[in-house]
Amino acid sequence: MPTDSALAAQVRALSKDYVLGGETVHALRKISFDIPYGDYVSIMGHSGSGKSTLLNLLGCLDRPTSGQFLLGGDDVSRMSDDQLAETRALDIGFIFQSYNLLPALSVLENIEVPLYYSGRISAETRQRGLDLARRVGLESRLHHRPTQLSGGQQQRVAIARSLINDPRFILADEPTGNLDSKTTAEILALLAQLNGEGRTILLVTHEPDVAEQTRRSLVLHDGQLQTDERRTW
Repeated sequence: MPTDSALAAQVRALSKDYVLGGETVHALRKISFDIPYGDYVSIMGHSGSGKSTLLNLLGCLDRPTSGQFLLGGDDVSRMSDDQLAETRALDIGFIFQSYNLLPALSVLENIEVPLYYSGRISAETRQRGLDLARRVGLESRLHHRPTQLSGGQQQRVAIARSLINDPRFILADEPTGNLDSKTTAEILALLAQLNGEGRTILLVTHEPDVAEQTRRSLVLHDGQLQTDERRTW
């Protein structure tokens, strides 16, 4: 199948089945869509709609039952486990609802964690970690531990960490789910700024107000793509 170099991701008839208690559950049913570079997409749906399953497939954490997922033209469904691990380390930046910071590490060390997984520690990449800490407003807290930070500050660390390897796209899973309204607005403003600079962002959320801040919304229902709406501002 031909690929489009202008697309960060291509999803083609993607399906995922699980066998539970002897019965087959169709978690995703032949979903198809494209994500151009520089897009900002929210993925929504009620519990059981397939959001988590799609998130795991897009994050290269699981494999589809059928269909294709191409990341920058590379067919993820054909990759070995080692290739998948490398893709997760280099091509995808993850932001989680619970931050997933390592409590024994400082702000700067947490930002640098993906560098260790990818074997890219150098003076240049360490400088990038410092630059990203400044970018998210944490230059005065480089040596603080996560327990010494507010929720919003911890999420800023997670955002900086997601950028350290200059990934093809950022995958954010409910990034404002644990934050108050003021801090949510600050984090969404930071994500919008990153997208305005050309970053490709996929944001999973159950909050319509958060989804409205993105350029495009995909809504899942019973494992199928129900709507694909692009906003014009």
